[in-house]
Amino acid sequence: MRRLFNLVVLAGLVGGGWYFWNHYQIQGIENLKIRPRSAQVSTESRASTDNLPAANPKLRPTLRIASVNLRPLDQTKLGRAHVVGRLVEILRAFDVVAIQGVIARNQSPLIFLVERINADGLHYDFATAPQVGTETVEQYSAMVFNRTTVEVDRSTVCQLDDPARRFRRPPLIASFRARGPVANEAFTFTVVNVDTDPNQATVELALLDEVFRAVRDDGRGEDDVLLVGYLASADQPLGQLFRIPNITPAITSLPTTTRGTAVSENVFFDSRASNEFTGRSGVMDLMRQFNLSAREAVEVSDHLPVWAEFSVYEGGQSGHIAAQPAPVTR
Repeated sequence: MRRLFNLVVLAGLVGGGWYFWNHYQIQGIENLKIRPRSAQVSTESRASTDNLPAANPKLRPTLRIASVNLRPLDQTKLGRAHVVGRLVEILRAFDVVAIQGVIARNQSPLIFLVERINADGLHYDFATAPQVGTETVEQYSAMVFNRTTVEVDRSTVCQLDDPARRFRRPPLIASFRARGPVANEAFTFTVVNVDTDPNQATVELALLDEVFRAVRDDGRGEDDVLLVGYLASADQPLGQLFRIPNITPAITSLPTTTRGTAVSENVFFDSRASNEFTGRSGVMDLMRQFNLSAREAVEVSDHLPVWAEFSVYEGGQSGHIAAQPAPVTR
């Protein structure tokens, strides 16, 4: 049975924008694939795209794609002005940020954050699962992104369909394209946002190789798949994921928790396919970045943002023509 989701206009954001719709879902865990929810193809307001400043790949030749676990990103945290200020600075530092740990029954925390980010004339937006706000969802993930440097294909935004419920919080998937280069030379990529439940980490982590392959082999021809997010603990085995040829973590030894105790957040990709990776990656140390005490840093997040840098050009250089560029609606 087809399910229709209303298009909601978010007032107050620069240029407006259409949110909260979805036309694709991933079916199953044992036979993972993506299929459209309906034949309709979603389109964003043309005016909202045309009002964006032009992206210049010569001035901004790379993208920084990040992940951070902000749990709990809830009304209490967003009620602290000094914490919100730090969160805004963190998100503004990246082109795409996969966020875990939003605690709410609607998209209000994301709307609030994006409004604060855009208060100085920036053009950030977000994407999350269409179930948020329409079903009983109390904790979820999201993607926050800079619309001047990337554009999202909202027809690809979906949550993993997990009938067996082996994921407590199913991964969120969305595809993007770099702005600036001509369409057939622009870097296209799909982000898989993972938020592992520590209480069932062994089960969930063992499925990540299946998730990665399903997204990569969904028929769209997109080989740049970035599996990012919270992986519970460095103590949990990732053997299944490392069975994928050339799978590479951006972070190998730096701790990603505020207390410096574990590598629990990461960015994984196929190093052979994703030759757009510049070799640069890192962990944002909140205490050093904002001159905070340990207590003040933990108030912002128990976890540190991790990031990896990629060229805006498909193949890592201008003039490379993508054989099958991922479609991006405008």
